[in-house]
Amino acid sequence: MGGFNSRQFQEMLEQAQKQAQELQQKMQQTVVDASAGGGSVTIKMNGQKQVLETRIDPSVIQSGDVEMLQDLVTAAVNEAGRKIDAAMQSTVGGMLGGMGLPGM
Repeated sequence: MGGFNSRQFQEMLEQAQKQAQELQQKMQQTVVDASAGGGSVTIKMNGQKQVLETRIDPSVIQSGDVEMLQDLVTAAVNEAGRKIDAAMQSTVGGMLGGMGLPGM
């Protein structure tokens, strides 16, 4: 293992397990909002990529354009997913950097 003794390895493993639990908590606590169509459709999503809320401006429904509404919902959900990915990547990168692993 390149200079690691079993005690050091055990400590690293315990730290990794602790950080995995912290990441799970962070995922549950992270919530983002994303919108499409200038705010016509807004999605609220948590770090586990569960949609918590969908808001649709009534004017979009009144237009009767179902395909546009479907596209706006899809775009808002996808944007929320990208925001969650970015937030989680930032969190994971910070946690791994704190472990003192080479190259992190």
